[in-house]
Amino acid sequence: MPRGRSAGLNDPQLLEAALEGLELQRQRLDEQIRQVRGLMGGGGRGGRRGPQGGGSTASAESSEQAPRRRTLSAAARRRIAAAQRKRWAEYRKTAGGAAKTTGRRRRRGRRGRAAASQG
Repeated sequence: MPRGRSAGLNDPQLLEAALEGLELQRQRLDEQIRQVRGLMGGGGRGGRRGPQGGGSTASAESSEQAPRRRTLSAAARRRIAAAQRKRWAEYRKTAGGAAKTTGRRRRRGRRGRAAASQG
């Protein structure tokens, strides 16, 4: 009598062999990723969140050193902030009156919201 599809999925030997093959593939991929990162210059551009690719394991992460985060000086932060303000000013100038704000809206407190909802 022919077996169904699910009968082979419960075979422990088959599952063990599949797991072994997948682990070998993962090891090969991890090695290739390390080689590419090495070519990119020590880790590439991981950004603040680290390297993308949620399939990494704890053992692979512990063998590699975490990239050091670079800190900016206060003067550098001020220069960046000034440049950003300048870009926004230019954007608002070209956008015309549509981007102008009338000022900050005053947030209502708990009593003000209650009065507005009843009135």
